[in-house]
Amino acid sequence: MTEVRPEEILIASIAGMLDGLRHVAVGASSPVPGAAALLSRARSGGGLRVSVLGSQAHNFFTDGGKELFDCAGQGRIDAFFLSGAQIDGQANINLVSIGDPDRPKARFPGSFGSAYLYYVVPRAILFRMEHTVRTLVDTVDFVSAPGISEANVYRPGGPYKMITDRCLFTFDKARARFTLESVHPGHTVDEIAENTGFAYDLPDTVPTTPVPDAATLALIRGPVAEQIAEVYPAFADRVFGTARAA
Repeated sequence: MTEVRPEEILIASIAGMLDGLRHVAVGASSPVPGAAALLSRARSGGGLRVSVLGSQAHNFFTDGGKELFDCAGQGRIDAFFLSGAQIDGQANINLVSIGDPDRPKARFPGSFGSAYLYYVVPRAILFRMEHTVRTLVDTVDFVSAPGISEANVYRPGGPYKMITDRCLFTFDKARARFTLESVHPGHTVDEIAENTGFAYDLPDTVPTTPVPDAATLALIRGPVAEQIAEVYPAFADRVFGTARAA
């Protein structure tokens, strides 16, 4: 396999946000962030602690979510990943329902610990693998976790960046606004505007998200693919062909 897959670009891009940190935790249903955390650890020579929920081999927690929340509250987790059915221009997340909450058009699993982690983890990275106007909206229908807080609220954590299947945004907490940072290969600035339901800032020049180099691809397709397959075998087989390679 020589062609660089979109997932590999995302994995490498997210890993760059994690380099130099101490401890990164990854929640459920997060194969791309999980692979990115494992890639960053591989590049650090093992210096980064990675906790992937659901893993036995790559998880420092022995008590699941409760220990995750304890560590986060103690300032012992530097980065975590959050997503939502809807994400709006102020980085609010909706994990509850679409439409009127009393008579919703659709319901989702719920907020779990997203609001708490959003407040206490310094580098909350948003990710959404469906970049459309129905997922990236002007205003969420229900605020599961707020992107910003009043000035008198103690909040060491909050949104850092948001990556989608089309592009990468950075978030300015002071202005409560996203800026388009880069566009993934094969996508365009006009396409991002057409498929984004909220307003954001646009620099004069928008670069293309870098494609991982040969050394990074070797790590992704080698040890990272093997490690993430423990938790997400279907993902690893689809992207890396791990089952066929075995």
